[in-house]
Amino acid sequence: MTAADTRTHPRGRRTGAWTPWLYLAPALVLIGGLLVYPLYQLGLISFLEYTQAQVSGGEPTSFQGLGNYTELFRDPQFRQVLLATVVFAAACVLATLAVGCALAVLLTRVRALPRLALMLAALGAWATPAVTGSTVWLFLFDPDLGPVDAALSALGLSGFEGHSWTYDRYSAFGLVLLEVVWCSFPFVMVTVYAGIRAIPTEVLEAAALDGASQWRIWRGVMAPMLRPILVVVTVQSVIWDFKVFTQIYVMTNGGGIAGQNLTLNVYAYQKAFASSQYSLGSAIGVVMLLILLAVTLGYLRLLRRQGEEI
Repeated sequence: MTAADTRTHPRGRRTGAWTPWLYLAPALVLIGGLLVYPLYQLGLISFLEYTQAQVSGGEPTSFQGLGNYTELFRDPQFRQVLLATVVFAAACVLATLAVGCALAVLLTRVRALPRLALMLAALGAWATPAVTGSTVWLFLFDPDLGPVDAALSALGLSGFEGHSWTYDRYSAFGLVLLEVVWCSFPFVMVTVYAGIRAIPTEVLEAAALDGASQWRIWRGVMAPMLRPILVVVTVQSVIWDFKVFTQIYVMTNGGGIAGQNLTLNVYAYQKAFASSQYSLGSAIGVVMLLILLAVTLGYLRLLRRQGEEI
């Protein structure tokens, strides 16, 4: 290499380092327009007094600082809804991961025809719109025409004839949880199944020859090798289930009796559009965003501390 080549080599290396960013530039511009600007507007409105009076131009917009957040956290209903959302989302995530991972393992144990039938059924549930799925589940558990109450009564179980599953707070949350898991587990199942198929069969056969049970094989062999995939499906499930709106709104008729089944997304909708308190609705949206960022980054940081490649 000549002296001229030596002098120009670092510059060429620096130029090459910018090449990936040039390819990513169109996508970054699109994301900036579709994501960054709406987030900026969401945060800005959360610091203003922005109600129907300001929207219609009847009153000027005024800066409130942290006033909306102070009002929000002093509201006991908001604290109750926040706690209910965290518990409900955690239950949905755990149930979705459990069902999805179990069925992914099952797919590796059955023959081709049952596997195809299960995959088609799961993909059908995944492709069903949330409104349609919620309506179907409401019909199944309808106190007058639903087949679930009729079947339970036919089995001799008392108290289920004409039983309303959406009247009680916990049974309503449980019903919505079932629908959320039903429409969410296919993503986990298909993703984990693809990861299992990528594991060398020699590793699984060796574990089976050593006398390991299916649970030991999953816990000691499959789960560690699938951890990058499990990270993705866990983070996705946390984000999706924390932001559940359609199922709660449709199946509990807008949040249940006296708001007993409200989650943060439905609560924000009620504040912003039903009560025209757009600033409070925006503040709830900012709180949700910060919680999701904290949970996701905390989970990824924990995995990095454990030596996992993310």
